[in-house]
Order: sequence, then C-alpha cells, then structure tokens
Amino acid sequence: MRRPNILLITSDQQHYSMLGCQNAKLKTPNLDSLAAEGMLFDRAYCTNPTCSPSRSSILTGMYPSHHGCWSLGTKLPEDVPTLPGILRQNGYKTALIGKAHFQPTASTPQYPSLETLEKGQDFAFWRQFHDVFYGFDHIELLRNHTAEHWVGHHYAMWMEENGFKEWRKYFFRPTGRMRQKAMGRWKIPEKYHYNTWIAQRACAQLDTYKKDGSPFFLWASFPDPHYPQLVPAPWDKMYSPSDMELDPFSFKEHEKNPPYFREVFKPFPNFKPYRESGYGIHGLYRHLYRPKELKRQLAYAWGMVSFMDKYIGKILDRLKALEMDENTIVIFTTDHGDLFGQHGFRHKCLFHYEDLLRVPLIVRYKGFTPPGVRSDALQSLCDLAPTLLHRCGIEIPPQMQGFDQSAVWSGKEAPARPWAVCENRHEPHTLDLRTYIEPRYKITVHEGHAYGELYDLQSDPKEHRNLWDEADKLPLKAEMLCRFLKAELQKNGEKETGFTDGGYTLRIAADGADANDGLFQTESRENMWQNPACLQIKTRLLLACLNDRLKNEPIPMPRIASS
Repeated sequence: MRRPNILLITSDQQHYSMLGCQNAKLKTPNLDSLAAEGMLFDRAYCTNPTCSPSRSSILTGMYPSHHGCWSLGTKLPEDVPTLPGILRQNGYKTALIGKAHFQPTASTPQYPSLETLEKGQDFAFWRQFHDVFYGFDHIELLRNHTAEHWVGHHYAMWMEENGFKEWRKYFFRPTGRMRQKAMGRWKIPEKYHYNTWIAQRACAQLDTYKKDGSPFFLWASFPDPHYPQLVPAPWDKMYSPSDMELDPFSFKEHEKNPPYFREVFKPFPNFKPYRESGYGIHGLYRHLYRPKELKRQLAYAWGMVSFMDKYIGKILDRLKALEMDENTIVIFTTDHGDLFGQHGFRHKCLFHYEDLLRVPLIVRYKGFTPPGVRSDALQSLCDLAPTLLHRCGIEIPPQMQGFDQSAVWSGKEAPARPWAVCENRHEPHTLDLRTYIEPRYKITVHEGHAYGELYDLQSDPKEHRNLWDEADKLPLKAEMLCRFLKAELQKNGEKETGFTDGGYTLRIAADGADANDGLFQTESRENMWQNPACLQIKTRLLLACLNDRLKNEPIPMPRIASS
C-alpha cells in the first residue's frame, strides 16, 4: 500500500460559519471546492479556545491537561511525542510553513522559547537554524497576526531577501512605524503579504517532495483571520458592513450565567478576583460595542478569509499540477472559533459558546472520503493525529487521547466519539473551566464554583437559556455531570473515581453502565444512586468530584507571558 501524503492547512481563530459552503454571502471558492470533493464536518471542536494549547493538541493528539501546554504563555515541552515526529521516524519528510505558536512570547532559562520578539528578529540565528522542531525537519516561521510588532522569523527575512527593505513601515511600533489599529485597510503590497509567502514557500516544499519521492507531512499555517482585522486592497472593500448580520442578544440572558459574564459589561469592572498569574486574561476586559463597529470588523474578517482562500487555492493547485493530489490527505481547519458580538462578546476565550468552541473541518482523501458529504459526527482536533497515523499504517501510541476517525471519514460508519471535551485552564485556578459536549446537550463547570452552564443545543442552538439552576432540569444536570465524569475517566485511561463529602461517598466507573456507579452514606452499604430523594446530594457530589479533579490536575509550568 502506498503511504499517503498529508497536507494540513490551518487558519487562525476562524468562526465555523466562515466558509462559503456554510454561508452563501461569503466567497471561498477554493475551500468550497475542497469540501465538494471531500467531507465537511459540522460538529468539530477544539480542545481549548486559545492558540497554543489547541495547536499543541493538533500536534500531539492529546488534551492540554496531558501535553503540558495548558494555557497561553506556556509552551509545549520539546520531549512530548508529536505527529510529525512519529511520521519522521517512519520515513516521512515533515515541514511547517507559517504560524507555530507552540511556545510563548517570553523566554526564561528554565523555559526557553524560540517565538520571542528578540529571537524572531535575530535573523543570523535563523539563517543557521536547521534543528528538528517538534518533529518538523524543515520550518519557516512567523509569529505576527497582520501588522503586529511580533513580525520577524523567516517571513521578515523573506521580505528583505525579495527587495522589500521598507517592510517595517507596514508593522506596528516598536518594531515598525505603524500606529496601532484594530481594523481597516492594511497598506502592505499583496505580493509581500504573509499569505503570498506561505503559499509560495509551501509550493516550493511540494516541488521538493515531488523530486524526492518520499511521503510527506506539510503544515501550511495561515495567521488570518485572527485580530487585528487588517487586510490589503481590494479585499478590504469586498464586503459591506451594511450587509453584515449580528446575532441578537439581551443582557438579561447573563442573569443566570457566571458572574464574570456580567462583570465585563459594567462601566468599571473589577477583575481582581480572577487575576492569578499576573499575565493577560483573554476575554476579561470591558465588552461594550456599537453594532456599527462590530459590523465593520466582521466585514474585514470576511475579507481576510476570502483573501486567504485565494492563496490556499494556489497550494491546492500546485498539489494537483504535481499529480500528488490523488494520494494526499488534505485537511483544512483552524485552532478555535471567534466571537463577533454574539452574546455581547468579542474574540476569545472565556465564554464557551459554540461560536468559540466549534471549528470548520474539511477532509479530502480521494478514493477514501466520499465527495460532497456533510457530517454531524462529533470530531475533536485531538483526533487528527491518531486518525492520520492509522491512515498511514503506523501504530497509534498509547499516550494519544484522540479517537481514530478513519471509519467516520470513510463515510461507512456511525460517529466514533459520543462526546467532546474542551479544556480551558486560562489561569491556574481562578479561571479554569471545562465543557462536555454531546450531540444535543453541553455542560460547563468552573473550578471551585457552584455556578455553571447547561444548554440544550436542539431547542436553544444559540445558547441564550442557561438551564443550570432550573429546578426541573436537575435530573438532566446530574446525568450530564455523571457522563462528564465518565468522559474524563475514559480520556485519561482511568477505570473509576470517587469522592466523599458530608457523610456521603460517590463512586463512578468509566464504563457506561449505571449499575457500576454508586452513592452511599459513609457508614452504609445501601446504594442510593437511583433514589430520587438523593438527587440533590448526588448532583452536589458529582460537581464536587469534577471540581476536585480540576483543582488537583498537575500544572507542569507557570505562565511566563500573556500569549
């Protein structure tokens, strides 16, 4: 059997609806064509709604609580086994072109980073750098989103080498000379934009792989449409703000939500109780926006997606021209979603709505994935690594926690996973939330707190009604907390867990049978699991058990930066 090549194309912080095949007003002809030739998954989820942890899950097939990059400002340990590393050990050529973000923007002797501003702008270092990087034997990196001052690495070197000596003029201070702005036209010439660079360098890698003849894994990683929403002409005028539609919401919906959902709308919000590491908390700032402003930002974001689609098309065209498309698994996805005014919020990361947790996912493997199929089978970004290893005929290592989705991708079998989990330990303990998702219901717990979120995605797909404290939903809440605990046990390879508090002992088994679960008074053998009179006690202990597990999960390193 010929081993397949793998082409992984990712964007950054892209709402799941931002595809032409999901939204007729948005123009993404190349991604639409890819979806028409492969499978489009409507229920794919990230493992964490921030960049570094989620990207590390793509790389490792593990959740952030296991691979070690647990929040922004932390790093993926270099000794963690990765998909490209395993492929490389099995004869594959591996390369990453574009954004990595496996390491923070700060560095210490104990936790060194290659993605700091100083290291990124040390061009002499990068000209001599040929080390293997998380299993990639070839890398060409950038660290900036649009005009951010983090610009450097191979992208800045490429601009200089191609005669663009005045590149600093088009980037924010202190690296460049631009003033900060959140949205608008970016005056950088398109031929020097990083979309051009990523496509050009990815195509060059494909040319090399064609000559070499070895199987390859190539990750082309685009930084758009992550804010700031800046895009060159004519893409900045491609969509009119007046055509943008914002989801309606009422401040009343947050009356039943965790307190920080309401705090962010106050004139003078107090975030002191949530600050722990001393570094920035994404999403914890004042959220009061004019609809006109949100519509402008959304229109620019759409322009960024259409612009990116043009250059994704160039990579796909080169793959086809080289006659390698028949034996290449092509995947398009992103690291997490985004908020553009939904529920009153903007951007990431503390509000676990579908807008933020769901991601676009397209898979095309000619002769294997059925063309033009839309699937609602649950997918997780940590499923990519084990599934790809299986398709390449390589044994899946035991540390990978994702599901093998091969049978689902073939279109021949029912969903492989009954649930998805999204972890978000943004601060060590003050902001540590985790969401469990099923096809119909989802539930979110917050470490150390009695509050939470429970939604019925069938009757309330936009998640405006939090059922957490509704008395008639207590049986549902208990059942979801129990299944949440079982999922945690299953993903961690544990057989059972228990918790004792207030004279009662809880026992939960990883398998799905209620007969193996129990609720006991401490000095009694009578199992009160099915006793309706004990529902409040059972629910309290289930939540306490989950909270205790979150509290006691190891933290392998401190945050050393905001991102």
